[in-house]
Amino acid sequence: MRQESDALGVLPLPGDALYGIHTARAANNFPVSGQPVRPELIRAYAWVKAACALANLDTGHLDAERASAIVAACREVAAGRHGDQFLVDAYQGGAGTSTNMNVNEVVANRALQLLGRAPGDADFLSPLGHVNLHQSTNDTYPTALRLAALGLLKELEGTTARLQEALQAKETAFAHVVKVGRTELMDAVPMTLGMTFGAYAEAVSRDRWRIFKCRERIKQVPLGGTAVGTGLGAPRAYIFKAAEHLRHLTGLPVSRAENLVDATANADAFVEVSGILSACAANLLKIASDLRLLASGPATGLGEIRLPALQAGSSIMPGKVNPVIPECVGQAALRVMGNHQTITLTAGLGQLEINQYLPLLAHCLLESLHLLRDASAVFTDKCVTGITVDEDRCQELVDKSQALATVLVPALGYDTVSRLLAASRAAGRTLAAHMAATGVLAEADAAGLLAPKRMRKLGFEEEDYECLRRPGG
Repeated sequence: MRQESDALGVLPLPGDALYGIHTARAANNFPVSGQPVRPELIRAYAWVKAACALANLDTGHLDAERASAIVAACREVAAGRHGDQFLVDAYQGGAGTSTNMNVNEVVANRALQLLGRAPGDADFLSPLGHVNLHQSTNDTYPTALRLAALGLLKELEGTTARLQEALQAKETAFAHVVKVGRTELMDAVPMTLGMTFGAYAEAVSRDRWRIFKCRERIKQVPLGGTAVGTGLGAPRAYIFKAAEHLRHLTGLPVSRAENLVDATANADAFVEVSGILSACAANLLKIASDLRLLASGPATGLGEIRLPALQAGSSIMPGKVNPVIPECVGQAALRVMGNHQTITLTAGLGQLEINQYLPLLAHCLLESLHLLRDASAVFTDKCVTGITVDEDRCQELVDKSQALATVLVPALGYDTVSRLLAASRAAGRTLAAHMAATGVLAEADAAGLLAPKRMRKLGFEEEDYECLRRPGG
């Protein structure tokens, strides 16, 4: 064991613990959610500390020995090591101070180990005096959040692109399949299944573009602004160098914000990013819900497509297979939408020069990014790429529907088609069969009016209805 002290007193700590007294107090104060600070934020925070150490080395405020050890320790944390040393609950007071303290202590004590010294030797290398030199939680925490979000946005853009491509592949594969289009869950007009998947692909394409563009909103960081964005307590040369080192270390296009007070106090940029994520979630929910419906039954539902069978669907009904991936994706999407509401409120509740609820905003934003990234990947790999079509079922439903009736309206008029439709029902025949039997339209011509090529045309041309003007038509 070792003992550490602060302004509030003394606490015993495990001798080999990399965390220190500030982390221990925070862990004791916030036993709230049982959810730790998201690892993406911790890894990003380590890069912030490394950049600050290098800036302090450049300006002569840190010697090479300490700076090198701090940077080496930061690299380990950024690589995901020492995760068990980050004890603070995600729901913490202090606008992120406890997370900053936890990172300072782990980096300092690991740096001490790398120098052959014992953790807790703050006289030689201090969490606050060296690792946190010329910094505040108020500039480092939002900077780390921006880094973490930028990294996850880049990954999300990649999984969204793969989903778009998978949907486009199905658009091509199903271009020849005519199906019934539906509005308000009722039969409407004929279309192709490829058109359905093409519409999904377009929606996801917009998500991909929005995700790419919204990265611009958070690439400016408040690093160097210290407590309220004025840079008080930090050397001017350090302020200019810190963001430059951060860009080189991470490979991300970050730069120092022009107005550091604004970047410290206001969180609207995160709300904008979250809004983009909510739109993406809405599209995923829509597509997932549609696929469940199109695959429903299969014997007593629509059954037009088949989703990959991944697991048994019931502990009592043999042979039942559920649409588990669309359901998983739908739940992730709903969570993201809920997070957006929380992020919006959190940003609006910030007061004066900082946002006291930034830890909650960070937790929700990074969770949303994580959920969308992984849900999109699962949706692509375990659902969309394996979708097949039941062409016979699609044709059966087209034949039973009133799709042909709507196609005939421009040539025959609404009232005439209504009478033909009523007569076909009375005779117990499909509209196509009834028109063939009464000499109005040959079945081959009816099939031509419902051909996939015609479905893909925008509007109609007069010659499309020549078959109705021929003798017997």
